[in-house]
Amino acid sequence: MATQTTVQPKSTPAVIDVNEQTFQTEVLDRSRSVPVVVDFWAPWCGPCRTLGPILERLANEAGGAFVLAKVNADLNQRLAMTFRVQGIPAVKAFRDGQVIDEFTGALPESQVRAWLQRFAPGTTDRLAQEAAALESIDPQAAAARYRIALEHDSAHAASMFGLGRLLIAQGDPNGAELLRTVPAGASFYARAQALLHIAPFFQEVAQVDQAALKAQVVNEPGNMEARYQMAAILARTGHYADAMEHLLGIVQRDRAFRNDGARQVLLALFEMIGDDNPLANEYRRKLANALF
Repeated sequence: MATQTTVQPKSTPAVIDVNEQTFQTEVLDRSRSVPVVVDFWAPWCGPCRTLGPILERLANEAGGAFVLAKVNADLNQRLAMTFRVQGIPAVKAFRDGQVIDEFTGALPESQVRAWLQRFAPGTTDRLAQEAAALESIDPQAAAARYRIALEHDSAHAASMFGLGRLLIAQGDPNGAELLRTVPAGASFYARAQALLHIAPFFQEVAQVDQAALKAQVVNEPGNMEARYQMAAILARTGHYADAMEHLLGIVQRDRAFRNDGARQVLLALFEMIGDDNPLANEYRRKLANALF
């Protein structure tokens, strides 16, 4: 008589075995610092043998974005009853001690990845988030993280946009090339196009003597060209509010300057920083007041 081969769950830092005695500590308490995905499975369950390895591989790939806790439903029936497991595999995501999402059955890997992405961003997303936080503090470190993210996923739109934005601010023509690769369906596409539109705005002040320009702005407040160039330098270095103030001042004093160039650059800056940035909404209102 043939012996049935079962796949036993692995025990790694990202994949742990949990039972009724350890569930409080390993799942509920741990979920207050990192999402914990609980896989209710059993050795006799065919779909479990399909889904289990997918979850384990994704947990190991995630680099700590979440922990996978394996619960043998046959040996831990009270846990299965407590969390209303009606069929297996049953997968439940915990955060702050509560179930925040779940599914039942063996989903294909693409759907499991999409499900995990809701609450446990992968390595590439986390690298891009870290890079974005560093942009105004240490642009070189931010660029390095974006490059690492793109090594993980060469089509990662957030990293394409972030690195392209940094390179353009540094006057590097590779920045524009990178922004042109942001796909049309990506959420960063409109912002990438806006940044491409104002790339010349940044590039024309790459060699400007900033100290001399600053003195000129102070001594010649009516010099629109000096204010325009100062706005470009400020925007390049992430000082968007100050840049917008200069551009708004130009619009208020000389709408025809550079063929309405200050207003057009303002609109492009709004797109570049995104509507989720409070500055975009604040200066949209100020611009509307200045125009009407």
